[in-house]
Amino acid sequence: MYEQEFDRLLDYCKEEEWQGYDPYDGLNSSLYPLMPDSKFLRIALIQLVKRSPVNFRSIFGIKKGENPKGLALFVRALLSAYQKTKEPKYRNYAEELLERLWALRSPGYEDRMCWGYNFDWQSRAFFVPKATPSIVCTTFVAQAWLDHYQLFNESSSLEVARSSCDFLLQDLHQSQENDSFCFSYTPIDKSQVHNANLLGAELLARVAKFTHEVELIEKAIGSARFTVKKQAEDGSWPYGMAENQQWIDNFHTGFNLVSLYRVIKESGLNQWKSVLEKGLEFYLKSFFLNDGTPKYYHNKTYPIDIHSSAQAIVTFVYLKNLISDSTLRIEQVSKWTLANMLDREGFFYFQKGNLLTNKISYLRWSQAWMAYALALATYGEIKESSK
Repeated sequence: MYEQEFDRLLDYCKEEEWQGYDPYDGLNSSLYPLMPDSKFLRIALIQLVKRSPVNFRSIFGIKKGENPKGLALFVRALLSAYQKTKEPKYRNYAEELLERLWALRSPGYEDRMCWGYNFDWQSRAFFVPKATPSIVCTTFVAQAWLDHYQLFNESSSLEVARSSCDFLLQDLHQSQENDSFCFSYTPIDKSQVHNANLLGAELLARVAKFTHEVELIEKAIGSARFTVKKQAEDGSWPYGMAENQQWIDNFHTGFNLVSLYRVIKESGLNQWKSVLEKGLEFYLKSFFLNDGTPKYYHNKTYPIDIHSSAQAIVTFVYLKNLISDSTLRIEQVSKWTLANMLDREGFFYFQKGNLLTNKISYLRWSQAWMAYALALATYGEIKESSK
């Protein structure tokens, strides 16, 4: 459906050498080393750069960079396109990016392949130095390697993803709760974030499908069970378990649904299907206007974020068998996004407010996600392996 837009976006990103700015790259500023050592000043700088509709990054000395999660999303998009078209350029681009990802892995973890972001980051709870591996970044990269393995049966690609499972199991904290546990975000915190936890469960379950390791599937089930039990009566999940993580938004809900779907599919735990359906019902009725406009929160429309558009398309593609009008919904969200968030140069905007649109181009947050979404809508997900 969207081959032209997909290829225009790829051309734009290739011209940028797959590098770009990020909403959270404020601490890459040359001003940062001159600042006092203060959590609040770090947060202020990050938020100033993120929230401004004017891009001050060149003034602040912030350079474009390679983000492993963004590169992984491009790989998955390119492999989806290659699977359908067999165009050599898509495979060539994907394997070039996999080579970059190999070089970008986090140091200090021996053979446990893991990845982190290309910027320092400060949350209200903890500080994360650049390249600190996270469960989110690592699982996205590992899934890209798994897609490559599934298409080309190269054992080395499966080995990379399997080693990332060792990172999850050996280096991340596991908050135990009876018969379940929650993975931490990084090795240096003990946060309990649902989409991150389910991403870990999804990776373990998918790798176990190929390696047939009972331990991996058991860990996947134990991790997913933590988030399954935290589902609210209305079908929603908050972002995380902390008091300051109780918001409910569009794209994190979509992340949860897709990962839970994949865990159920790979583990065979069909008793969780009712949990998935309940969450999907909440998602469909709470996060979209009648014309397909993707809201940010369940109770608030603005700012409309490109993440919400992209993840909606991804969710509708993966869960199409559970959504009677999935094709219509994909078309509605795609058309709205192309009409409201696409620049004439071929890239996608960050956020649209009630009065103002933030048109800054972000490679990981915007372009990589929309490339993946458009690829899935056009070419479909990587097919189940016959191996």
